[in-house]
Amino acid sequence: MILINGQPENRIPVSDRGLQYGDGLFETLAFRNGELELLEQHIMRLQLGCKRLNLTFQQVDSLRAELAMLCAQTAEDSVIKIILTRGSGGRGYKAPLENEAIRIISSHSMPEYPAANQSGVTVRLCEQRLGLNPTLAGIKHLNRLEQVLARSEWDDRTISEGLMLDINENLIEGTMSNLFIVKNYQLITPALTQAGIAGIMRGKVMEIADSMSIACHEKTLTVNDLLDADEVFLTNSIIKLWPVKTLLHNDTNTHWQHGTLTQQIQNALEDLAH
Repeated sequence: MILINGQPENRIPVSDRGLQYGDGLFETLAFRNGELELLEQHIMRLQLGCKRLNLTFQQVDSLRAELAMLCAQTAEDSVIKIILTRGSGGRGYKAPLENEAIRIISSHSMPEYPAANQSGVTVRLCEQRLGLNPTLAGIKHLNRLEQVLARSEWDDRTISEGLMLDINENLIEGTMSNLFIVKNYQLITPALTQAGIAGIMRGKVMEIADSMSIACHEKTLTVNDLLDADEVFLTNSIIKLWPVKTLLHNDTNTHWQHGTLTQQIQNALEDLAH
């Protein structure tokens, strides 16, 4: 099912700036056990993105009502996607000053990932690099060509994710996930001040670490830091947490155990769902 500004519809004008220029934002939420998970955090990030893009969005209450209407007609666990665009504004980059954001909400089947992913996945390093832009760093804007190109680099079903570096060779994130490493029983995740998406599940893991008195640092990470890690895991709102067991890099494999700290965080995330 798709709702556009609250109405059942599956078309937008060809002049929409989301289509023309990627001028907008999106959020991907998990609808599990009859509940939209971490909805308030997703709305907060959406509002932050609107502020960064100077995108007028005053219809938060309408968005909530539309999400409730969509979920009421969704019987199974699903992925709910929210897209905001600046709407139509004619040809040219100059944005219209008075447009209210167009709201697009859609429901999709929950991906059927292998159960074994909960114990560990295989990842690779991508050749595609992320550009630097502090204005866009952290938010989930519609310009995702870097991730599209990175995800196109492999077609091996045994590889669950690709890790991306920026143009300065700093490790940033996965194509669809955030990255954590464990070193000396401390969590470290890449700083996202210049590139990358500040994931909602990433933020939740950092909250959990704080509640468990586990040190968690945001800092610049390199591939060598990754290779030297004691444990590695990935997060996003749909997968929650996947431990990384193998990295394919330069025709060699690096392996990690499904470690103690990773399991603690994983268990804490599962407890939140009950």
